[in-house]
Parts: sequence; structure tokens; C-alpha cells
Amino acid sequence: MRMPPFVLHSPKSITEAMSIAETLLDIGEDFDWVSGGTDLLPNYKWHLNTKPSVISLAGVEEMNRLSENHIGGMVRLHDLANDESTHPLIRQATSTIASVMIRRSGTVGGNICLDTRCSWFNQTEEWRRSIEWCHKCDCDTSADCRVIPNQNTLCVATYQADLAPVLMCLDATIHLVSPSGSRSMPIQDFFELDGIKRNVLAAGEMVSHITLPEDAKNWSGSYRKLRLRKSWDFPEAGVAVAWNGTNDSLQGLRIATTGCESIPRSHNEEASSVLKAWDGEQSVKELGQMIRGVVKPVNNTYFPPSYRRKMLPVLVKRAFSSLIEGAV
Repeated sequence: MRMPPFVLHSPKSITEAMSIAETLLDIGEDFDWVSGGTDLLPNYKWHLNTKPSVISLAGVEEMNRLSENHIGGMVRLHDLANDESTHPLIRQATSTIASVMIRRSGTVGGNICLDTRCSWFNQTEEWRRSIEWCHKCDCDTSADCRVIPNQNTLCVATYQADLAPVLMCLDATIHLVSPSGSRSMPIQDFFELDGIKRNVLAAGEMVSHITLPEDAKNWSGSYRKLRLRKSWDFPEAGVAVAWNGTNDSLQGLRIATTGCESIPRSHNEEASSVLKAWDGEQSVKELGQMIRGVVKPVNNTYFPPSYRRKMLPVLVKRAFSSLIEGAV
């Protein structure tokens, strides 16, 4: 498949990147940010929402900073998974992403901002043209959603990245920068329930880095996911849990899911509910059924929605195994 033509810009600093973005915005030219390119470039080859300009962040060294409480947007997933300063929960989740080769190219910012996926959308241009377009890539045809017809107000493409639910469980803050300034927010507020919009990024805005609170080191946890194969495939369902304390004296509990809806979702209400009367295995079973009840996948990935929902309590149980069994 041939890559469509585009102009590549290669800034060496965030300041230079913002200057290029501002110039493109002023002349009304659409553009994409590219970090590792493991998602964007395959989509470009499939002619999925391509732009005439692309700004590469590969040369922005300041975005490669990695420490215990700071993760730059351009930190490679391989480095995140293997650095001793990385929180153990993040290290575990990162090591499950795709394959070693993908992790050597893919970045933190790219994973968090991963485009939503759908079996009707993520196909070659020839395939999509043969059945008409869809709401997410309508090519100015006003095409209908292929998953849930006659409701062209919301795209239901699925968010299938791994880092977001783990960062939610660790109460991370995401930091954004644009030509007009910078802003920060809890990472759960970054995502927007729409498979097209996906997140709150404004025109010309990008993720600069992630920070963890000082007490993140007091939280343990685990991440479990369902996928077709052990490498390469995106999660069909993912569950991240984090806890503060032991099974006999649990002080804090958080849980988040991914791969089931158009956004990763934090389930603080359900976690707080079982924490009030924590009873080990029984509470885990109750929590698993709660998560199964509130998560609503649609039929646009490899496994059917009923199976993905059925697997959520299983993933919850597996994620809590080290807490229940008293493993370190």
C-alpha cells in the first residue's frame, strides 16, 4: 500500500513544534502529530483520515525524560517497561503491549492518544469503498454508522490502548501543550465519549508528559487483558486494579477498564462500594459483576460483545489474585 503524500516537519524542541503548529493553524492546514508512528502510519497507508502535513516529535529530546513521577510523551514503551524507576504496575502493563519491536518504536503519548478502532473502519480504502463509507471516515458522503445504524450523532469505535486504565488507577495527571499555552488535568478527564473526537485535545495541542502523585509508590496493582494472541493484538477487554494496603487491611481501591467502549473508563463508584465492606474473594466477585453490568461493548472488534462482558469478571479475579493470595 502506498503512503499518501504529506509534508513532514521535524522540530527539535517543544517550542519549535508549537511554532510550526501555529503557522499551519494560521493558514488553515490540517496536520497530525506523529511520535512512534506505529498506529498513525499504518492508518495513513490505509488512507484513513490523512492530513497534508505531519509534525514528527522524534527529535524533541525534552519529551524523553523518564523518572519515578515523570513520564515524557516521547518515552518509548520498551524503555518504560524496562526502567527500574517505572512504577511496577505501569511496567507490567507496558510489557503486555503488542510485541518487542512495536514497543521499541511506540511511545507513551502515542499509546494514550491511540485512535479508536472498529472492524468497519480499520480496513483498506478499497474494502471500505466496496461497502460504502462509515460515520468515522465518511469522505464527505454523510455515511451512516455501520455498527449502530440511524444514529449519526456518536461514533462507537472502540478505544483499545493499555496504558490509560493503569494511569487512571495511579491517579496520574496528563499535561498538554499548544501554541496558546499549556494545561493539565486528571487523566480520566482527558477522554471524550466519541469514537471520532476521542479526547479533549484542541487543534494544535499535544500530550507533553504524564506525572504521578508522590503517593503512587504506596499503591500496588495488576493489569489483565483479553486478546486473540499474546502478541501484536489490541486488548478486546482490559482491567487495571490498584490497591493501598493488604487484603486484611485494605485502605484504598481503584479499578479501570479499556478495550470495551469508546473511552477507557474509571470505576471509582464500584470500587468504593466494595471497599466499604471488603471481604476478600467475595468482594472481588461482587466487583467483577458490577463491572460487567456497567460496561457496554458493541459489535465492532474480533470477539462478540457478550463474550467480552462475560470475561470482565474473570479478568477482575485474575487482577486481584496477588492481593488475595498475599503475594508480594
